[in-house]
Amino acid sequence: MYRKIISLTLWLTMGLMSTLSAAAQPLELHGTLEQGALVTGKVVPGTRVELDGKPVRVTPGGTFALGFDRDAKSKAQLTLIAANGQRSERSLSIQQRQYAIQRVTGVPQETVEPPPEQLQRILEEQKWVEQARAVDSNREDFVGPFAWPLQGPISGVYGSQRFYNGVAGRPHFGVDVAAPIGTQVRAPADATVTLAQPDLFFSGGTLIMDHGYGVSSTFMHLSRLLVKRGEQVQAGQVVAEVGATGRASGPHLDWRINWFNVRLDPQTVVEPMPSPTPAGDESPAQ
Repeated sequence: MYRKIISLTLWLTMGLMSTLSAAAQPLELHGTLEQGALVTGKVVPGTRVELDGKPVRVTPGGTFALGFDRDAKSKAQLTLIAANGQRSERSLSIQQRQYAIQRVTGVPQETVEPPPEQLQRILEEQKWVEQARAVDSNREDFVGPFAWPLQGPISGVYGSQRFYNGVAGRPHFGVDVAAPIGTQVRAPADATVTLAQPDLFFSGGTLIMDHGYGVSSTFMHLSRLLVKRGEQVQAGQVVAEVGATGRASGPHLDWRINWFNVRLDPQTVVEPMPSPTPAGDESPAQ
């Protein structure tokens, strides 16, 4: 399986429910309840779902997505509302994670902060990214399975953070895979392209793909984009090539997963990185 199954029964188990009563409603959760995780659920069709009092959109078949960000609290409340109005509460325990922290001193200030003359450009590009990640389509590709977009050494992990000259930088919200410039990058699941920009200030060549119900993938620092906005892509399709564009220190793919504006860890939706492939299997595209 591409992800751990929390419950295979019709009732929520494994400590996610304090008591089981006649009012309890059928529920399955797939994934690991931890900070940074994408979790999918299944309820009786027609059931409404709320997470901490906020509505969660459910497919006609009863499937939905949840996301828990880097600093999610240890408890979350899931509410199921049946078609007849009957409510059922579930208390979720969210595993807390430890993140790698680095402290770097003596860094030139111009390296830490972008030039003031670039601020307007940065703000405009942030709006493009936010709009792409806000797409709430009816695609159901978010249920997976997801696959690694390419194979290579993992050079950066989700949640890590650096302090530059004593000032906290933004945490890293993706997983970095090191690879030569030109290495093929494949779609991790079926999707619709919602953003295809060759030169954003921070992320350089950037591709965002919608998997449905608020779940999206972002690829950054690309040297070449092979698909356009609005294009339908299939899992495993070559969509881009690795680069070192934007604010990148070397060639790699930065892959990110979002549930709307909640930033998630792509490694929660895939199996561990496969063993290295024989030389030449993932050579740059011609």
